[in-house]
Amino acid sequence: MKVDLAVIGGTGVYNAEMLSKTKEIDIENRYGKVSILTGEYQNRRIAFLSRHGKGHSVPPHLINYRANIMALKELGVKRIIATAAVGSLNEKMKPQDFVIVDQFLDFTKNRQSTFFEGGSEGVVHTDVTQPYCPDLGGFIYQKAQELGLSVHQGGCYVTAEGPRFETPAEIKMYKMLGGDLVGMTSVPEVVLAREAGICYGTVAMVTNFAAGISKEALSHAEVLEVMGLLSNNISKLIMAVLGEVPLKGSCSCGGRNDVSLGG
Repeated sequence: MKVDLAVIGGTGVYNAEMLSKTKEIDIENRYGKVSILTGEYQNRRIAFLSRHGKGHSVPPHLINYRANIMALKELGVKRIIATAAVGSLNEKMKPQDFVIVDQFLDFTKNRQSTFFEGGSEGVVHTDVTQPYCPDLGGFIYQKAQELGLSVHQGGCYVTAEGPRFETPAEIKMYKMLGGDLVGMTSVPEVVLAREAGICYGTVAMVTNFAAGISKEALSHAEVLEVMGLLSNNISKLIMAVLGEVPLKGSCSCGGRNDVSLGG
């Protein structure tokens, strides 16, 4: 079974109502077992992967990112649209805004963040000058504009380890370093997609201002509440992208460091 496109649903994005002829499959690879929903949308084969598992049961620092990305590669996926609920460090990026991420800062600590560990794969240093696919990101931005959404083209996603929220001091540091958004999942997902030769784009949904910027204490309930308000718009955006995005672009995401399926 070959699949054209994939959606990785983050916090608040758990369903794929737009798909028909759906089937849940389990894929087991050398990194672990992954449950994926496959289906069709406008004559395209689509995979939907819930990043946090059923019932949002897996915290961000324990997600098996390598198994997830490898499973999508084994299905033949060429392009991934990922969603992410984020806090904002940038006053211009307000709650309920959408941001097409183009850079990241990595503050994770304990994650398996590469497929390349020597041995038969050799020593590989992957270029991440453009970690998020510019072609795919540009297309998502275009569709968001056409839908009249409040959207920003470009933003730096700071990936914190979690699962706790950040301190005001950390947020101040991230902002000084050029961060616009803070979340807990973009790394290593984006890096693994690049290593696997898959175009990867992230549409981030701002749910709140980060600690020290927000006047209120942060809570997961607040994130879910705002995601509920955004659910209709993110569904419209994902459908617009899935139906029309070219299956192959002029980008260099599938470059020389494409990890093999062997092992």
